[in-house]
Amino acid sequence: MHRLGKNQGGYFGETIDIRAVLRDVATVARQHGWTAEVYGRQGEFDLLALRRGSHLTAHVSSSPRIYLSAGIHGDEPASPSAALRLLRENRWPAHAELWFCPCLNPMGYVLNRRENADGRDLNRDYRHPETPEVRAHIAWLERQPRFDLYLCLHEDWEANGFYLYEQNPDLRPSLADKIIESVSQVCAIDRSDVIENRPAQNGIIRPNLDPNTRPQWAEAFYLITQKSRLGYTLEAPSDFPLPVRIDALVAGVNGALATLALRDGN
Repeated sequence: MHRLGKNQGGYFGETIDIRAVLRDVATVARQHGWTAEVYGRQGEFDLLALRRGSHLTAHVSSSPRIYLSAGIHGDEPASPSAALRLLRENRWPAHAELWFCPCLNPMGYVLNRRENADGRDLNRDYRHPETPEVRAHIAWLERQPRFDLYLCLHEDWEANGFYLYEQNPDLRPSLADKIIESVSQVCAIDRSDVIENRPAQNGIIRPNLDPNTRPQWAEAFYLITQKSRLGYTLEAPSDFPLPVRIDALVAGVNGALATLALRDGN
């Protein structure tokens, strides 16, 4: 599978009906026992956070706590679509506690652009938050416990294949190779030595930087400094067909969770 060549200077691929996707997300989540919380508003949309598993895990001290997010950039349609697929397939580790924000920027999808309705990139607003969406999201995150793992679902319209960022400052057992192995069954991996101007190996970028040196924070920087010590940003290649990108993100999440479950004995 090679790039389609649609994206020249931006994303010009398939779009999604985010209203329909989010209606389906709410329905499927309810069917599978998730509880939903509205933590904010963006235009016509409720900003939704889902939670599942606390009633099953109160007696299990080792239950992994896993946070997932999707849909922070409105020109990355595979991200909320993968969130819906994951909820439908319902293949979660036994005894895990799960938190899921399935679409952080729904107006971005209505407008088919990266930013929110005010032209702000929400994924650069997590250090000194100014946008109401990010302020509401951080306020919600502050009410949650610390997570053992976070997974942020993204796309990159310039990418030659799937790749990921690993944040692992304490050098915990990595899930990165298993994620790449899982994704390679459904999507090409970007094997370049340099991706996004950063050293990479086998589709894995391990940024060696202190988030406190960066004036702007992505969601992942906030999470690794405030909520978790292990996390992955999954980047599907936007110039590939949308079904392939959805498959890649779903495979990446499932690969990470299966490996974590095996290690925890769940």
